[in-house]
Amino acid sequence: MNVEITDLPPEPSPAVVELCRRALDLPEDAAEAPHILETLTRRAAAHRPVVVLGAVRDGSLIGVLVGSLSAADPRLGHVDLVAVTHEERCQGVGGALLAEAESRLGALGAVEVLLAGNPPYYAWPGIDVRYTPAVCAAQRLGYRQDRTAWNMTAELSEGSAALRPTEAAEQRLAGRGVTVRRATADDLPALTAFARSTFGGTWDGELAGSVGRPDAGAHLAERDGEILGFAAYGSARPSWFGPMGTAPAAEGSGIGGVLLRRCLRDQAAAGITAAQIGWVGPVPFYSNAAGARIERVFFLYRKAAKGA
Repeated sequence: MNVEITDLPPEPSPAVVELCRRALDLPEDAAEAPHILETLTRRAAAHRPVVVLGAVRDGSLIGVLVGSLSAADPRLGHVDLVAVTHEERCQGVGGALLAEAESRLGALGAVEVLLAGNPPYYAWPGIDVRYTPAVCAAQRLGYRQDRTAWNMTAELSEGSAALRPTEAAEQRLAGRGVTVRRATADDLPALTAFARSTFGGTWDGELAGSVGRPDAGAHLAERDGEILGFAAYGSARPSWFGPMGTAPAAEGSGIGGVLLRRCLRDQAAAGITAAQIGWVGPVPFYSNAAGARIERVFFLYRKAAKGA
């Protein structure tokens, strides 16, 4: 095969960005390649071990892989991104990158390797089913599918359900003592504490990637200084919405729909024409609140790490 697998710097070079722009087949992924790479490399490396590999043939970069250990469970290694140029596909380049990543992650202590998102710094929940060659490669290389996830799309064109006004609902909430407003950096400690204590998981990290960052933001609802809910967008990439959560005691109050549409209005104002609601749980809520539809479907895979 005459391909060398080599380490790449954690800060993505212009060559890596350009390769991903060309190799990611879906236009929305290609357009946001710089944001995806920044999330998976520089931002992620501040919180967890990250492996960045390149495949080189005759001095030219033809493939890239980004992997990482789970911060929550370091026994789990994740392959966060694999991209191979169109001209070099079906020649074992992706397999060589994955084999090296499995060895590297195993050496770091992983006993399993997942082809699945590693929150809070992830680009996709898993392999989009439209990347059919990647699905075939995963199965050929011994990965087993263990979960399915999906994103929903909210259209942000003028007059769409996602951009319905929220003023009347906000007035009703105000009558019950609830204030809805944009979150600022000063709110971040209280927001992350609320997310950790109420929902667990990694939403606190995703909030930290949204509040106060360019191309991102968050809104919150509070009463007498107590946070009742939040919604955020742009942590992983500008066009993606999430996470959001409402305190159990405030469910059914209409807070969630207001926070969601406030965020979607921000994204529309930034020129985004369709928002991706990532790794969705409550499908009916997003359908009713924003007219969102299931669009992207992902298969998540795992296998034992080498040497495990």
